[in-house]
Amino acid sequence: MKLHEIPANWHEARLRCHLEGAVLASPLNSNLKFAMASMMILKTPKQSVFTGIHATFSRGDFFSVEGIPLKKIPHKWAPSEPGNWNDQENCLTMHFDGNLAAKSCSATFNYICYKKRIPDMVVTECGTVDSKYVHYDRTNSCYKFHGVPRTWSRAYMTCAAEGGYLTIINSEKEAGIIREIFAQHLPASMVGNFWKDMAFVGFHDWGEHGTWLTVQGQTLEEAGYAKFAPGEPNNATTGEYCGGVYRTGLLDDIWCENVYAFICEKDPNSLLCDPTSDSFDDIIDIRNVN
Repeated sequence: MKLHEIPANWHEARLRCHLEGAVLASPLNSNLKFAMASMMILKTPKQSVFTGIHATFSRGDFFSVEGIPLKKIPHKWAPSEPGNWNDQENCLTMHFDGNLAAKSCSATFNYICYKKRIPDMVVTECGTVDSKYVHYDRTNSCYKFHGVPRTWSRAYMTCAAEGGYLTIINSEKEAGIIREIFAQHLPASMVGNFWKDMAFVGFHDWGEHGTWLTVQGQTLEEAGYAKFAPGEPNNATTGEYCGGVYRTGLLDDIWCENVYAFICEKDPNSLLCDPTSDSFDDIIDIRNVN
């Protein structure tokens, strides 16, 4: 289990858990409820967390993210709950005492992601259970191509949730790897109406138009690679403030709010879940929450 100490609205919480390969936790049974409450007491005493129980699809019909109806989940309401103030409280929180309350999904709370232990789960050489990350000896980095397009911000969020970052090209050698990755993902293999010869990577203008920095704060020159395609960057249409890379390995400035494929990079020595922190199961063993 992993408790996120930075509050988020319900939709963002659900999405981040999903991107981490986990589920927004709900007190589906006494064991899971105990595990959630124990983590809350240790990390956020006297606070509430969003659960995965919601009625966002149909008002009044509460189900967990896993599709379990509220009536089949053992629960007790907090005093004066459920209130459903102004008919807008479609998401449920849990207090550390285990009681539930109805809250607006746009409110912000801490939340807990959980992932069931799989007997044959293997941590790869990339420090993750995600087998789609591939290690390249030439840079000693791992890369994952995402063919499902997202905006630059959502792409950044996805990479962060996976324990990585939008790839930073540091050399011509690394640009060669990007070309190889593109060659393994031809346009015909990607579904959707978006430009398939471009992918988001990890640089941005950081609000200072015309000044390009990586997501780790370096100029492109300091990072080691600043080769733009001919005539780029040009901010051809206002809004080209985010970094992209062509199949050729050359850079471009592209629209942040358009959707493109993207490439995540990960240090093989950084585990997705650090066993010294509040990772998925180091606070309390939840192998018996089924």
